[in-house]
Amino acid sequence: MSNDKAFVKEAVEGTGESLRSYVDSPEKQRQLYRRTMIIVIASQMFGGAGLAAGITVGALLAQDMLGTDSYAGVPTALFTLGSAAAALIVGRLSQRSGRRVGLAAGFLAGGIGALGVVLAAVFNSIALLFVSLLVYGAGTATNLQARYAGTDLALPTQRAKSISTAMVFTTFGAVAGPNLVNVTGGIATSLGAPALSGPFMLAASAYLVAGIVLLIFLRPDPLLVAKAIADAQRAQEGPSNQMQSQTSEASVNRRGIIVGASVMVLTQIVMIGIMTMTPVHMKHHGHGLGQVGMVIGIHVAAMYLPSLLTGILVDKYGRKPMSYASGVTLLLAGLLAAFAPGDSMVLLILALALLGLGWNFGLISGTAAIVDATTPATRAKTQGTVDVLIALAGASGGALSGMVVAHSSYSTLSLAGGFLALLLIPVVLWSRRKV
Repeated sequence: MSNDKAFVKEAVEGTGESLRSYVDSPEKQRQLYRRTMIIVIASQMFGGAGLAAGITVGALLAQDMLGTDSYAGVPTALFTLGSAAAALIVGRLSQRSGRRVGLAAGFLAGGIGALGVVLAAVFNSIALLFVSLLVYGAGTATNLQARYAGTDLALPTQRAKSISTAMVFTTFGAVAGPNLVNVTGGIATSLGAPALSGPFMLAASAYLVAGIVLLIFLRPDPLLVAKAIADAQRAQEGPSNQMQSQTSEASVNRRGIIVGASVMVLTQIVMIGIMTMTPVHMKHHGHGLGQVGMVIGIHVAAMYLPSLLTGILVDKYGRKPMSYASGVTLLLAGLLAAFAPGDSMVLLILALALLGLGWNFGLISGTAAIVDATTPATRAKTQGTVDVLIALAGASGGALSGMVVAHSSYSTLSLAGGFLALLLIPVVLWSRRKV
């Protein structure tokens, strides 16, 4: 018993003075959780505006600069590939130095990448465009990883709601971005730059502001506080009980990580693939840039705006039922996009709204499953690794989408995506098997 008490004392005293007060005070933990959510929300509003630029005009910019549709999916592939590398770096940096340092670095890198895209458009440099899109992807990865920051100090019964709260405020920037295409295009033209570089000017400003907000205000760091609390709780169990509890949880946690990652990877492939080629599909059917911005804006709103309700449903009914709902919703989106007339704005809007909603269901339920299956000691590193897989899935979907449409049709792409989403059902069913 005396050894256990000494172990507890050593664990608590091993934390810094600024963290120790939070270990001993549940009230201070709740206050820090609320403050963290406010800061994350502020950064997400700016981050949403940053990520919308690549979604809305990335493919169109590449189409203009390359002179062909076959590689119109390359920008999405590049910035999602860049987001894969950034996810790994941000995750590991967050694990070592906290969310503040990791997330701020990611957003600042995304802002620099967006500035590079603007310069590439001005000087018509394909090489600079491709390199800059890779760096710009850091903002996309960081915007996604910021959703985890709100869960570090959340209770198990409010984790999905915390994720969804962060995501829903991304809507303000993410919806504003596509609908400012004409405005930012006019600003770019007045500065002597191509109109399609305008949204990336907005992205650069938004990402840089998001990074600065996190760097200055996210103190004390929620992940470091959560790790200190977890260390103290483990210490109270005593060293003799820790190994047994860790062994019994390991297999369950591995399965939870696999299922959560699979749900998010599949939804990302389907969403990115169909979304990437929708602007090109619309342009071929005579729709203007403003109409493209409207459809993508509504799609992005459907990705984020339902999040508060989705979080409540995931916490109340569970991660698995909402994963099923994701697969079915994405199937409906693929079918509608495939069979909707190309000149029908109403049906295209509905299809892209369902696509965003299905992605929302999958991302929140999958993210909650990952948080459930990890501990603060390894959480950020694991989350970063999972987000690498998500980004690579998006890169694959973006790259293949242009090739599929060029050699077949947008309808074929949409049908393939819809039926691919049904794989979510057997994946989740597998997780129900006894270990």
